[in-house]
Amino acid sequence: MLAGLIKTLLYILFFYYGFRLIAKILAPFLMRYAAKKVQDKFKDQMGQQRGGFGFKEPKEAQKKEGEVFVKSKLSTKDKANTEAVGDYVDFEEID
Repeated sequence: MLAGLIKTLLYILFFYYGFRLIAKILAPFLMRYAAKKVQDKFKDQMGQQRGGFGFKEPKEAQKKEGEVFVKSKLSTKDKANTEAVGDYVDFEEID
């Protein structure tokens, strides 16, 4: 019975120290991998922002120096019809 307990404790210690050794060896590689993933994600997000929020131009159609382009997300169909809203009445406070 005592031999089984000692044997179990030795197995636990062996696996504990073995895991620590393997973790020390693999930790730098795992950290490098995680940092690279975060950096790639950051670059993708910055690339989307720099693209103009959906107004990306193909490389062939990039504007030349001095040309001016006006881009709008709103079209004339999307504008509200202000004539159908109603009349504006100006109220004054009376003391």
